[in-house]
Amino acid sequence: MAKVKGLTQAILSLLPGKDCNGFGGCGFDSCLECAKAITEGNGVASCPACNQDNVDAIARLLNTKSVPVEDKKVYVKCNGSAAGKARFAGGISCAEAKKTGFLRGECCWGCIGCGDCVNVCAYDAMTLVDGKVIIDESKCNGCQACANACPQKLIDIVPADATNFIPCSSLDSQDLTFSTCGYGCIGCGDCIIACPKGAIDMVMGDKINGRHARIDYSKCEGCVSCTVACRKKIIVDTLHDLTKVKSEIAFVKCSGGALGHSIIEKSEYKTCREVEKKAVDLDAMGVCAYSCLGLGDCTGVCRYGAISNENGIAQVDIEKCVGCGDCVKACPRDKITLVPYIGVKQAACESKADPNRRMEVCGIGCIGCGDCAANCPNDAIRMEDGHPHINHEKCVNCNVCTYVCSRKLLTENMVPEHNYIQHTAMELDKDERR
Repeated sequence: MAKVKGLTQAILSLLPGKDCNGFGGCGFDSCLECAKAITEGNGVASCPACNQDNVDAIARLLNTKSVPVEDKKVYVKCNGSAAGKARFAGGISCAEAKKTGFLRGECCWGCIGCGDCVNVCAYDAMTLVDGKVIIDESKCNGCQACANACPQKLIDIVPADATNFIPCSSLDSQDLTFSTCGYGCIGCGDCIIACPKGAIDMVMGDKINGRHARIDYSKCEGCVSCTVACRKKIIVDTLHDLTKVKSEIAFVKCSGGALGHSIIEKSEYKTCREVEKKAVDLDAMGVCAYSCLGLGDCTGVCRYGAISNENGIAQVDIEKCVGCGDCVKACPRDKITLVPYIGVKQAACESKADPNRRMEVCGIGCIGCGDCAANCPNDAIRMEDGHPHINHEKCVNCNVCTYVCSRKLLTENMVPEHNYIQHTAMELDKDERR
């Protein structure tokens, strides 16, 4: 009996030693109970927080074969605040909040942000800042207490060397997820197509089209393909800067707007959507009927501060834009599009008006002369409705169109060298990603 007791104490000394109050992955109420169970043959790796050295040491004490273990850490599968965080903040627990239910417009799958996970962490590896759970990876040992305490089941136990994460657990329909949370996975499947190792699949819900992507870390090699392919740009890649890993960027199909914007500012209209909904006769107001209105519908939805209104026109900051497409959806006039982020030329005007009228209401728009199309050596430009359309598959960025354009309307997005390096590192052919 004394020998068994001594063996139990020896094993206990190799366990983390901080009781998880019954929430730990071992399933016992204390480290002592776990040590007793291991002594009685429950398995040398019963404690998920034990590293390989300690598991090997336990095996030697028991004179049995060790088993391989993998260092783990935790990740919260939610990056938004749509689950009523502001409403539930202060005093109430996540479990209690979940029992009260969610309101219309709140995500019933997301992080409630009251800190039940933080409260059970015995290693001070988690803190709560403005409803967001912050994890200190240097302290987390993967004990699983937080995962078991979360009533939403939002905490994943992942390999310690994992670098890619999908921060969403919503099983609502694509439209509902999009309207509820700007960080929600809409289940489009682009990441699945892009992954060269088949490491991503979909978790399916009961509701129509309800699903979200999931990473199989036994296959994931930490490349940037899913991050780049994600149309919502929500996939977290801790090895790279999300704002600089992109395949597409937002582009405003208008180069002017100051004259028309000054007129609209004096009117009763406050949003671009309002102008479009009421079918306002812009031409009669002396405003270009094809221009960006500059009232900020797009700036209001950008999560990265990548789009602003300057001189009555939306301007994209190419260093901040991640190509998520939220501004594209928000623009009721279809003045913003996503274009390849590879330095090809773009035509910043879509006016179909008579050239003289264009000069009257704008002064800096395309006059439809066609010089760019006539001089393109690769036949990459065609004139349609009085303005150029560029075929990016044919464009080789030779700059001829830029030289001949008297209006200086053809612009390009310059790509920093590190972007080329990261795209090359993907080792993915464009056709394979489709």
